[in-house]
Amino acid sequence: MLVRFKSKAAAEVLMYEAHAKRILDLLHKDVKMGIITAAEAPQAVAKLEEEIAESRRHPASEEVEHDIEMHHNEKGDDNEHEQVQIVTFATRAYPLLEMLRAAQRGGYDVMWGVY
Repeated sequence: MLVRFKSKAAAEVLMYEAHAKRILDLLHKDVKMGIITAAEAPQAVAKLEEEIAESRRHPASEEVEHDIEMHHNEKGDDNEHEQVQIVTFATRAYPLLEMLRAAQRGGYDVMWGVY
């Protein structure tokens, strides 16, 4: 499923539900539908920036998690190892972070829903 983020401050942002869930869990929001008000935007921006900084301090942990998911099936069998191609948390969160920054500057809300 996809999550569509909307705000009058910026273009729509689409994200896979699994990736949006990690971000929205940090903000204590439901992934299915919700709103970050203009008043909440500064705290949301600060929280995302903090998490991005933390993920950059520990990039190997994301690579290891990705490697395990890619190379072990549900039975724990090891598959041939492939070149690791990871999209970091910072990269995934950046479009939403920019939307939140624009919403904060303009005094707009950010809304989302799954479709």
